[in-house]
Amino acid sequence: MRGAAATLRGELIGLAGVVERNVYLVRRYIWWDIAFFVWTVANTLTIVYIAKGIEAAGGQIDVERTTTILLIGAVIWAYLGIIFEILTETVAWERWEGTIEYTFMAPLARPVHLAGMGIFSVAYGVVRAVLLFGIVAALFDLQLPEANFWSAVVVLAIASISFVGIGMMTAVLPLISPEKGVQLGFIAQGVLLVVSGVYYPVDVLPGWMQALAVISPATYALDGIRAAILDGAGVGAVWHDIWPLIIIGAVAVPLGLEVFRRGERHAKRHGKLKRSG
Repeated sequence: MRGAAATLRGELIGLAGVVERNVYLVRRYIWWDIAFFVWTVANTLTIVYIAKGIEAAGGQIDVERTTTILLIGAVIWAYLGIIFEILTETVAWERWEGTIEYTFMAPLARPVHLAGMGIFSVAYGVVRAVLLFGIVAALFDLQLPEANFWSAVVVLAIASISFVGIGMMTAVLPLISPEKGVQLGFIAQGVLLVVSGVYYPVDVLPGWMQALAVISPATYALDGIRAAILDGAGVGAVWHDIWPLIIIGAVAVPLGLEVFRRGERHAKRHGKLKRSG
């Protein structure tokens, strides 16, 4: 009996040790855990505000138009997500392949490196977005007789510059935090998802969230593309959405490059370039 009791005691101590170790890990990365919680809240709010959007429409909705609005939101969200994913994992991919030191020592200017990643992410994202839109539109048998796809493409192309600039900023996260930096990039997506009116009108949001929507490129991209596809708006008619995208892009790209440059310098100085955890 004493032997069994001692064994049980040892196992319970081990169990407590495992729990205690994870408590210390949470304490060590408490700010990251708070950030991930924000991402969860953002996704939950997104679902809740869909109902608010229907309420704002008086509960009477045009099913086909509402389906198209939600489809455009989902496609742009997926497009934005793939840009963020590819750019945010710029560093992670190099770590996985074991080529990070070679890449960062190569005779290639960092802006050229990041621009190449951005161009690839946009091209890949466009292919995915077109396929996604086409498949879902066919499944729901959506009729879009007034759609001005050329205008929508122009808006998306200009918006992509801003998306790439923001992606460059999130790309620095795995440099400064090899442990959880990649996951933190998805939090930026979650914030944009909530404030940009992906699935509901921006005016159903609280005032402080509407203020954030003003500086989100996704807000203008969604408004412009929806106007082009649903109402056949031309480039001139959506200029009020295009010029803010130009300004945001002109700020986001240089800022993204500078943020990445500083993050790279920090990683090299503190020996985080090669680390995987």
